[in-house]
Amino acid sequence: MTDIAPTISNWCGTTTLFAALNVVDGTVIGRCMQRHRHQEFIRFLNATEAAVPKGKAIHAIVDNYATHKHPKVKEWLARHPRWSFHFTPTSASWLNAVEGFFAKLTKRRLQRGVFGSVVELQAAINRFLAETNTDPRPFRWTKDPHKILAAVKRGHQVLDSIQ
Repeated sequence: MTDIAPTISNWCGTTTLFAALNVVDGTVIGRCMQRHRHQEFIRFLNATEAAVPKGKAIHAIVDNYATHKHPKVKEWLARHPRWSFHFTPTSASWLNAVEGFFAKLTKRRLQRGVFGSVVELQAAINRFLAETNTDPRPFRWTKDPHKILAAVKRGHQVLDSIQ
């Protein structure tokens, strides 16, 4: 599962979409919320906890946003041992498979949309989530892992040569 919470702005207002992508089957759990604080994130975690079958381990790949590291979130995680957070490096959100989902959401539903209110914006997002889940597609890496690791190695070599 990957998680992300971008803030989606429109002339009518702003909403934050918390989303969890199941990379195995392509389904998405998403919730629009007015703010991006630890309280909203915990509500999203509770919704995700309820939606994922009991007994399954949940590995969440999350960005380094402070919400995920809040003491109350850490307390929540301590009470839910099937959850593991894996933090992406700063400025490496491209590692999140869910970024592709948000690109599709933007291109197919939001980019040229006209929304008269935040409620209309959220309704469009929720329709897209429902449509995605009626015909989910599993996440597939298209890049050869050897090429990715070679690029990482080259990056480390460049960084090492600078120091």
